[in-house]
Amino acid sequence: MQKKSVRDVDWQGKRALVRVDFNVPQDDQGNITDDARIQAALPTINYLRENGASVVLMSHLGRPKGGPDPKYSMKLVAEHLGSLLNTDVQFVEEVVGSAAEAAAQALPAGGVLVLENTRFEKGETKNDADLSAALAKLGDVFVNDAFGSAHRAHASTAGVADHLPAVGGFLMEKELEFLGAALEDPKRPFVAIMGGAKISDKITVIENLLEKVDAILIGGGMANTFLAAQGYDMGKSLVEQEALATAEDLLTKGAGIIYLPVDLRVADQFAADAANQIVSIEEVPDGWMALDIGVATIAHFANRLSGARTVVWNGPMGVFEFPAFAKGTVSIADILANLKTATTIIGGGDSAAAVRQAGLEDRMSHVSTGGGASLEFLEGKELPGVAVLQDK
Repeated sequence: MQKKSVRDVDWQGKRALVRVDFNVPQDDQGNITDDARIQAALPTINYLRENGASVVLMSHLGRPKGGPDPKYSMKLVAEHLGSLLNTDVQFVEEVVGSAAEAAAQALPAGGVLVLENTRFEKGETKNDADLSAALAKLGDVFVNDAFGSAHRAHASTAGVADHLPAVGGFLMEKELEFLGAALEDPKRPFVAIMGGAKISDKITVIENLLEKVDAILIGGGMANTFLAAQGYDMGKSLVEQEALATAEDLLTKGAGIIYLPVDLRVADQFAADAANQIVSIEEVPDGWMALDIGVATIAHFANRLSGARTVVWNGPMGVFEFPAFAKGTVSIADILANLKTATTIIGGGDSAAAVRQAGLEDRMSHVSTGGGASLEFLEGKELPGVAVLQDK
């Protein structure tokens, strides 16, 4: 990473103002159902504490509308963090202001404080200059360890760096190293796997990757639009009619690089218990819809992945939330887990969820914590939360 990290700071007696991504899923009672994002921040938090810093943590949670909402309070997240760190974690019911400043100033070396949800402040998503300045009063050095929010130019991810020196945490460093190496100096063959529902979300990603990869394997709902652009009748499958010309253009540019499904698992309705069957791409029945890739496509993709040295995967191969339509996604995850000499990078979001669901997360080289951020990185965009970090 060409940016400074927490290793480049003498932390004795300093307050670290750390942007983390604690936007974790919760059930109706507020219990955290997946703490992977909190776990991912622990190495940075522990390093800061062990090196003499007090640690002030800020994060958003959910999408509160128009101001504070108890449903989205960081209080339970702070309690959970305390159990993981095996220490008392303080919590303050405001993001900025006198109580937050007093709590931050009173923190001893090694102490940890969690601020209230940054999105309770209306100026957060507008990168408000006054809010950025108020946040900066809570620390001596800004640490951005929230790759999942680095594509947002918000007060807590970018604006605060106008007032404090800014460095990356270990999670940010790891994300940039894996994704950066994949784009700048990949071991070859370099294969990208693209899935998910819509082609329109990933046009620029595919265009950018076409110049860098040896093959792109396309599955999921977005494959339907490519197949329709080739003239196949897709029945009631999700097809983006307005993107057909774009798909055709990408297929022309990507001739010999883009690989599409050769068969599909189709269903008579969008439901977990729908009647389903595997058909070739030429035989999708009227009124049926493609919800997964078929077994011949799994074998076809496995063949393209054989011998790959770098693989980036973003987006599932089907509706993996329904067990009957999860085989394509789980099979791809299993293939990647068994690539002995490859660097395998899972690009966050649904792909990361699918790999975790399959119990294969530990067998991937890197599972990104940022869906939107990793997509924008793969597009070649500069992320605001990365751009503000000091260069080495």
